[in-house]
Amino acid sequence: MDTVLESQPQSQQRSSHNGQETSLWSSGFGMKLEAVTPFLGKYRPFVGLCCQTCTPKSWESLFHRSITDLGFCNVILVKEENTRFRGWLVRRLCYFLWSLEQHITPCQDTPQKIMESPGVQNLLSGRVPGGSGEGQTPDFVKKEVQRILGHIQAPPRPFLLRLFSWALLRFLNHLFLNVQLHKGQMKMVHKAAQAGPLVLLSTHKSLLDGILLPFVLLSQGLGVLRVAWDPCTCSPALRALLRHLGGLFLPPEAELPLDSSEGILARTVVHAVMEQLLVSEQPLLIFLEEPPGAPRARLSAQGQAWLGLVVHAIQSGIVPDVTLVPVAITYDLVPDAPYDRHHASTSLGLWTGALAVLRKLRSCWGCNHKVCVRVHLAQPFSLQEYIINARSCWVGRQTLEHLLQPIVLGQCTVVPDTEKEQEWTPTTGLLLALKEEDQLLVRRLSRHVLNASVASSAVMSTAIMATLLLFKHSKGVLLSQLLGEFSWLTEETLLRGFDVGFSGQLRCLAQHTLGLLREHVVLLHVHQGDLVVVPRPGPGLTHLARLSAELLPAFLSEAVGACAVWGLLAGRVPPEGPWELQGIELLSQNELYHQILLLLHLLPQDLLLLQPCQSSYCYCQEVLDRLIQCGLLVAEETPGSRPACDTGRRRLSAKLLWKPSGDFTDSDSDDFKEAEGRYFRLRQQSRCPDFFLFLCRLLNPLLKVFAQAATFLHLGKLPDTESGYMEQLLQFLQNSAQEEGIFECADPNLAISAIWTFRDLGVLQQMPSPEGPQLYLSPTFASQDNQGKLEQFIRQFICS
Repeated sequence: MDTVLESQPQSQQRSSHNGQETSLWSSGFGMKLEAVTPFLGKYRPFVGLCCQTCTPKSWESLFHRSITDLGFCNVILVKEENTRFRGWLVRRLCYFLWSLEQHITPCQDTPQKIMESPGVQNLLSGRVPGGSGEGQTPDFVKKEVQRILGHIQAPPRPFLLRLFSWALLRFLNHLFLNVQLHKGQMKMVHKAAQAGPLVLLSTHKSLLDGILLPFVLLSQGLGVLRVAWDPCTCSPALRALLRHLGGLFLPPEAELPLDSSEGILARTVVHAVMEQLLVSEQPLLIFLEEPPGAPRARLSAQGQAWLGLVVHAIQSGIVPDVTLVPVAITYDLVPDAPYDRHHASTSLGLWTGALAVLRKLRSCWGCNHKVCVRVHLAQPFSLQEYIINARSCWVGRQTLEHLLQPIVLGQCTVVPDTEKEQEWTPTTGLLLALKEEDQLLVRRLSRHVLNASVASSAVMSTAIMATLLLFKHSKGVLLSQLLGEFSWLTEETLLRGFDVGFSGQLRCLAQHTLGLLREHVVLLHVHQGDLVVVPRPGPGLTHLARLSAELLPAFLSEAVGACAVWGLLAGRVPPEGPWELQGIELLSQNELYHQILLLLHLLPQDLLLLQPCQSSYCYCQEVLDRLIQCGLLVAEETPGSRPACDTGRRRLSAKLLWKPSGDFTDSDSDDFKEAEGRYFRLRQQSRCPDFFLFLCRLLNPLLKVFAQAATFLHLGKLPDTESGYMEQLLQFLQNSAQEEGIFECADPNLAISAIWTFRDLGVLQQMPSPEGPQLYLSPTFASQDNQGKLEQFIRQFICS
């Protein structure tokens, strides 16, 4: 797969040959290694198909196999051929001429149409609460509506948009090596845009996403993209600029109580703005993830509020349907990752942003290792179709305290046959104003779309390299061996239906990737011209752990299954025992189901991102199938039992051997009874003997933080606020990292996940107080005996 991406090999060649490389790189990469093609020919999986259960019609109609042959384009590579003009002067002014040719539709009459909408007119006439007639004159209400409308949006200015596009194009070419986009995916989105309003729902890796994605789609002829920004991330001056570039901001009055007249007024205006956007078919971008930085829930409260407005417009009949497009964007390295949690929550100012751009340009000047970016557009689907089909998949759910606490304390051994209810995203005023069933619909739709976006995200070379260095070779590895394992892990990723965001010769890829990670790895000379790559000990391991988390979705099912198998073997075979002892143990299918379910309930929903239409038992079977497919589990027939493949003696008339997808009722207990006679053995994978241990270690950072949080229960000072207790726990994790060298666990995001999981499990209780909500230790876990049971329950899944 020398040229999987059209323009990337040329870009990588430019990157590798510009400037003089150091003697360390030239000696390490030039002597023994040959140019190879490590990947599966030209195979590239088409990712991002929509859910066949919830949107079967969209699954069939908005996808054509021929689009996979269209290839990639580098969006920021603008040449003379991208303009209508030719000549030597055009070659020097092609960026400027390109920006002038972008199609920008003026929207000057939008404020007047919003003022004439039925909701706003009812406010002005006093026919609804919050409008005139409650001690307020119509002129005053009209001024308030105009003020709130000015806070939400402003008409996009074509001249400013063209000027900004020209400046951004120059900046992106200095910052990135390339920005890759699949032309077939863009063709899908263009086809969907012809059918009606278009709403793009995206992941959120960087503050730059809100500028980069509109630029990419404007360059591909989709028009001006309206972006729903989080007002907390921008200063007032920056918000004023972004409004004229197509930005949207929720007014603070929308969060007021439901019976507040100011809140009713603000929410009515926001609904009118959304209705006008959808009627005029202007594309809208909503971020489903919280901005990077400060520890918080993964799903964005602001994103759910905007998505609730779209759902309400459909339910009210304002537009017949809306097409949703999951979007994913991935970077080799996130350019602005604010890992300092104390500064991540502060808003970005206009001058602060300008200074950050200048500093970035200065750091990129003469740099040979630039970042690659990949934008992925998944298959569009109909929101109306999802609303109709999704309600049939809703089942009863229970809290984690009811599901798991009795098992942790040894009071029960049977896992209840129900799903886990876990919601960490706070509910906004706009979402509370909807019906309860519509609130549930929005929450599950956002999780469903985010699952599709993450599943379609391309895995970058830095994620693969960081995973290998952190979980397979934490003590160091020869470069020649590392290149072979890089090729192996890339093939394993492709075989699991995940795409990769790189191509080219293996030697150049390794040079590019290690160059980007140069602050976190050490290269040492050895004999015969080879190099040893060693992860730099210290806080740099936390950065490698964050990068490796981008690869986890590709192997999440196998990692869950491997940790469950480890938990079963831990009680029977010494962990340090030889592989032969582990391989002779028989594992029943019922035991595997039970252990996988326990781990599924323990792991946060924000990590698993299970589709709401998929039950836990269905996911258990998927995990088991994945372990069998990758060769780690092999079926073992017990003496005297009928082979699992023998279906000839089954009586089809006695019982149907099929049932509708997602139908997990009491009748499924018969299937689990039949599984009692099915057994498996653990087996080594021939190509990678330590593949089982590698999968177990992928979940180690999170599980170790959970175990250390259980240890910290009798050391922490409670009661305390949530942020205060997180600081206590994070300090404990950092001290443990210094003593034990497990710096990948000293992460505030993992710490807050442990606190929220313990709160759901009933270990911690949240009580109101005059100073705000306080965390208390539950009376059940006040005894060190129960705290020890909790820690032992968690540590059974940790690979030592």
